[in-house]
Amino acid sequence: MVQDISKSIEACAAYYGKDAGAVRQYLTQGQERALALPNRGPLRFDQQGAIEQDILDAYSTYGFYIFEKALSQEEVKDLEDDLDRLRDNFPTTMGAATDAQGRPALGADSRAMALQWAKPLSDPLGGSQIANGRHQVKLFEPVPGDNAPQVTPFYLAGSLQYSAACLRAYGHPGLLKMAEAINGQDFTPFHEGLFIKDAGLGAAVSWHQDGDTHWDNPDFDEDIHGFNFMGQVYGSTAVNGVWVVPGSHKQGRLDIVKMVEQAGTERLPDAVPIICNPGDVVINNRQLLHGSFANTGFETRVSVNFGFHRRSSVLNVKGAGIHAEAATFDDAFIKERSRVIGLAIAARKQRFPEEQPYEYAPDIKAGENPVWDQSQLASLKDYNLMDLSI
Repeated sequence: MVQDISKSIEACAAYYGKDAGAVRQYLTQGQERALALPNRGPLRFDQQGAIEQDILDAYSTYGFYIFEKALSQEEVKDLEDDLDRLRDNFPTTMGAATDAQGRPALGADSRAMALQWAKPLSDPLGGSQIANGRHQVKLFEPVPGDNAPQVTPFYLAGSLQYSAACLRAYGHPGLLKMAEAINGQDFTPFHEGLFIKDAGLGAAVSWHQDGDTHWDNPDFDEDIHGFNFMGQVYGSTAVNGVWVVPGSHKQGRLDIVKMVEQAGTERLPDAVPIICNPGDVVINNRQLLHGSFANTGFETRVSVNFGFHRRSSVLNVKGAGIHAEAATFDDAFIKERSRVIGLAIAARKQRFPEEQPYEYAPDIKAGENPVWDQSQLASLKDYNLMDLSI
């Protein structure tokens, strides 16, 4: 069942003045086209325990798939509780060392990227050279209300060190089977974080493709830059959610400026929004053209993001330097960064003992048997300095 966002659509359209009618139509028709696509449903497995082939085929065709109710209500509640706790420990504003209670703020002593901020309803990346200039165009920036704060939380990087619930989601056995199906049994981590799009405040993320390193690789294919999972805590709508251009992950590096010029609008006509309920998890190819408009609606979105790569895509490759320093990823580097997978599996096994845990082949081969207790979160401090960014 899709939540009724008619009021949010009207609120969003009102920001566009004379284009209000076109925006209203774009959002409404985009939602209809998205829901008509055959790329959503529960996680399903064949008799051998592998992901059903029709799921893999749909993901390959469209570049994304929505696993409905992949996270149980219990797990979503765990994530909500952790998010409330994290928000209580956010800095009082950008750059502050303490939270509202005077405690050391979350991430204040981190060397790695932590909490990122943006002006309400802005597009902080569009048209800039940030992230190697991948956000080629700047999206429309609505004027926030008079009572809006100067800055609003935008993105929390390295989320697994702050939230046991996020770590347990990372160890989800069905999702890890999907990672194996796409990237092989020796798949590796990429990067993890929380996208925060608060109602009436959340910043835009301009149209972009995530991949950087392998566009000119002679072995280029649709999966060479990996993928992201996006777990939805509160749901995702045409107003607050990510929009994608289905099939664009197979087209190589795109000229987004030209696409917008040809369309005559930033509202790309072939794009559709990713529509989700709480507990749904999206798999999104990193090469897929995607972005999100400023959240002028009444529904907050928080996406629990985590991604994976083929080992061959990162082994002995110099990183893109976007999510972490541009290191060269040798075997030892990859093994150290991958230890979080075993910790996540162990943490999930403790919380959900009735589940059949995923077995990560590199850990099995090495005789690794990670154990988990809450104190080990501290061992992950600044782990995202070793993100495998390509």
